[in-house]
Amino acid sequence: MRARNLAVVLGTIHRSGPHTRAALAELTGLTKTTVSSLVGDLLEAGVVTESDAVRAGERGRPGKAVRLSGQRVATLGLEVNIDYLAACVVDLTRTVRLRRTRPADNRNSDPAVTLGELRDLVKEMTAGAERAGLRITGAALAVPGTVEGDVLRSAPHLGWRDVRVGGLTDLPFAIDNEANLAALGELWFGSRAADFLYVSGEIGIGAGLVVGGTVFRGTLGLAGELGHVVVLPDGPACRCGGRGCLEVYAGQDALLGSLPTVASLVRLLESGDRRALETCERAGHALGVALTSAVHLLDPGRIVLGGIYATLYRWLEGPVAAGLADRLGLMRGTPPTLLVSGIGPDAAVLGAAGLVIQRLIADPAEVLDLQ
Repeated sequence: MRARNLAVVLGTIHRSGPHTRAALAELTGLTKTTVSSLVGDLLEAGVVTESDAVRAGERGRPGKAVRLSGQRVATLGLEVNIDYLAACVVDLTRTVRLRRTRPADNRNSDPAVTLGELRDLVKEMTAGAERAGLRITGAALAVPGTVEGDVLRSAPHLGWRDVRVGGLTDLPFAIDNEANLAALGELWFGSRAADFLYVSGEIGIGAGLVVGGTVFRGTLGLAGELGHVVVLPDGPACRCGGRGCLEVYAGQDALLGSLPTVASLVRLLESGDRRALETCERAGHALGVALTSAVHLLDPGRIVLGGIYATLYRWLEGPVAAGLADRLGLMRGTPPTLLVSGIGPDAAVLGAAGLVIQRLIADPAEVLDLQ
């Protein structure tokens, strides 16, 4: 019962705080004595703090507002992607305290080597957090592939199959698909809308459908493989074994061609380079075609473009929006609102850190050993 009540109090502070202890008692239906004891536990654990006295419309002496604290507890988000490793430490107020990205060529890499490099990054981030006075309570990893438990079942762009991801840290640990975590990152750190389709543009293209603040995963966790929606049935071969997939036309490799980085493509676009502009126009058109199918199936009210699509949004927005309007006009009248992610390429690693925060909020007694 005490564990449940701790979750109720912390969840109330998280959703609608800060509140005085008296207000928390009223909102939760718990007695003032019980709330005071629970808040004492949460204060000692470092997950909340009390501010200066406030009256907040209550009778009697002013109370102190209880709010989440960013001073002692944090979580660790990790990401393995095709061309980089990333990590971030995020405190309970969702403030990023540390952030690292290491460029790397992880295509067809040896999982043991890549995970060893990630383990070194974990040690670096954990040490940095300790120097900042932060206790990391858990970690989560975003990967570009399908996940079952702690096993990465298939990540075609990495060339990995059935890789057990463990031993990175002694902390409580979770692993999930990068598009799912990117969608959750957008939910928790970006737009904060409860319903939207998030499109993650990287070397692979994934999508996460957020409904009522929850990611829809499908029966086998494969929902959101937008990159393998067929744009042209007789098109070029795709890595998945099909032909004419969206990824062939609008993935990072298709956009960059022989260019080394997204930044180099942006410079060409800003200078008005005709070939670069045509490449984005073609990619935007293909993305609009694929999203038309997604809209017919899922009927989202908002579509958020993230990853490299956020960086290239000003050049992609026009052709994507036009493609949606041309193909959806008769069915919907008005196509979904097209938005750019406010957190761009950081969405997945932030979503990973946010996942651990959500688990702490849901069960502080278990995570913080407050039994």
